Amino acid sequence: MNQTTSTPPTSPMRPASPRVARVIAVTSGKGGVGKTFVSANMAAALAKRNLRVLVLDADLGLANLDVVLNLYPKITLHDVFTGKAKLEEAILPAPGGFHVLLAGSGMVEYSRLTAEVRDQFQKVLASITPNYDVIILDTGAGISDVVLYAVSLADEVLVVATPEPTSLTDAYATIKVLAAQQKRYLIRIVINQTLKLGDGRMIVAQLQRVLDRFIGGAAGMNVKLMHVGDIPHDLAVREAVQKRQLLFTTLPGAPAALAMSAMATRLEEFLIRQ
Repeated sequence: MNQTTSTPPTSPMRPASPRVARVIAVTSGKGGVGKTFVSANMAAALAKRNLRVLVLDADLGLANLDVVLNLYPKITLHDVFTGKAKLEEAILPAPGGFHVLLAGSGMVEYSRLTAEVRDQFQKVLASITPNYDVIILDTGAGISDVVLYAVSLADEVLVVATPEPTSLTDAYATIKVLAAQQKRYLIRIVINQTLKLGDGRMIVAQLQRVLDRFIGGAAGMNVKLMHVGDIPHDLAVREAVQKRQLLFTTLPGAPAALAMSAMATRLEEFLIRQ
């Protein structure tokens, strides 16, 4: 694939200079809940609003953003970290009008957080924030030190969960750790694969009650969940993923794509206008 980059779209939301991106970490308590799907399609939805968006694959050891976008990078973050390539060579245009920084998959050396990985990650993020309006960190799942460090670099956190009990249990554990370790008391949350209208709002309300009961009173951590929206169960999502296509651009009228568009409107409100 051609490694040249395209010029990010200009944004009416900010002056040309100075400009510093808002950074949002998209994370989850467990894998398989559609976190990368949300990151990629949300990026496309935000880019459609003339925002300069970059998705950084922060799942350094088990990266799969390239698969979702059907990209075959010759240069990845691994090459940047090791000094084999320049950062600008690793930034690629993606379908949907945004840019990506892809990580190499199967890199055992990124399974734990070292001082070198931490410094390189921070250096890369500092270099790209002046050039975009929004940077989405597509993190790994769970509460490993690598995931938690990536989340710590973000201005905002978006937790993706499904209605399944295991997903909600792991989402609760993730939120609890983020509150305790990073003092994050406002967490945005998306419920993916909902079956009925209103399911997500009800699930978030239930999760809020659990947080209030177990970490609010005695622990003194007043965590508030903000329900960004739901993504309905939609067979078009599976079709798009299997074809390595962005649902938002290939089937914009699909229920899940319309839901992503609505959520992008809400995200733009707090990411850009704060």
